[in-house]
Amino acid sequence: MTLFSLLLVLGWERLFKMGEHWQLDHHLMPLFRRFKHFSLLRTLLMTLLAMAVVAAVMLSLKGWFFGVPQLIFWILVGLLCIGAGSVRLHYHAYLRAASHNDVHAHDAMAEELTLIHGVPGECSEREYLGELQNALLWINFRFYLAPLFWFVVGGPWGPMLLVGYAFLRAWQSWLARQRDPLIRSQSGVDALLHWIDWLPVRLVGVAYALLGHGERALPAWLASLGDRHTPQYQVLTRLAQFSLARDPHMDKVETPRLAVTLAKKVSLVLVVVVAILTIYGTLV
Repeated sequence: MTLFSLLLVLGWERLFKMGEHWQLDHHLMPLFRRFKHFSLLRTLLMTLLAMAVVAAVMLSLKGWFFGVPQLIFWILVGLLCIGAGSVRLHYHAYLRAASHNDVHAHDAMAEELTLIHGVPGECSEREYLGELQNALLWINFRFYLAPLFWFVVGGPWGPMLLVGYAFLRAWQSWLARQRDPLIRSQSGVDALLHWIDWLPVRLVGVAYALLGHGERALPAWLASLGDRHTPQYQVLTRLAQFSLARDPHMDKVETPRLAVTLAKKVSLVLVVVVAILTIYGTLV
């Protein structure tokens, strides 16, 4: 069921998911606006509650009509949690603005794309484009690769883990957009996601390392296995930059496109690997 649901979700997302209507982040915003107090405990309780609701629905649907309602629920959860419909719109808006040399518009879209980690205030054009590339690589990880990992690893409870991850992702994004850094720090969401992302970042990092300069990327990946303190954003983007360094660009349009092309390539590779392992496991 996992592979079938995943392929349907990814196909639908690529063809039809434009905008925020089919994103869990959008539907959680009214709930997030009600909170006035922030802490790690509250973040944990909210996430566990969201996971418990999904688990309860899964159990209530089990055994009904040959599993069809449960399959539909799996697909619905996947559509809400996998994919970056609204962010993709921002990316295309950035490309249009950059191609027309609309500085104000493409700066506004770049600020939206780099929402979580931002861009240093004083940086060169090369550093600015590099940070934009890193932001796009991280968006691909957060909205596609990490959700795919938890959906597959969770097995029969995949939707529950997927919703838990998507909830934390949405909470972090909302805090980054609506609140000051102190409140975001009090919520503990960054620390939670640091540990939750540790394993998927290393697994995705293998793909980036193999696609990049192996003699430099693989030692960097091996060193990351014992690194518990470096932000996962830096670990992932450092490995990805080894691949991007093979075809450097300093163009406002081509530079981000290269990052997106590389991210799509890695996503396709990992989906194929998941499909092969799933089919092999079924046959064996």
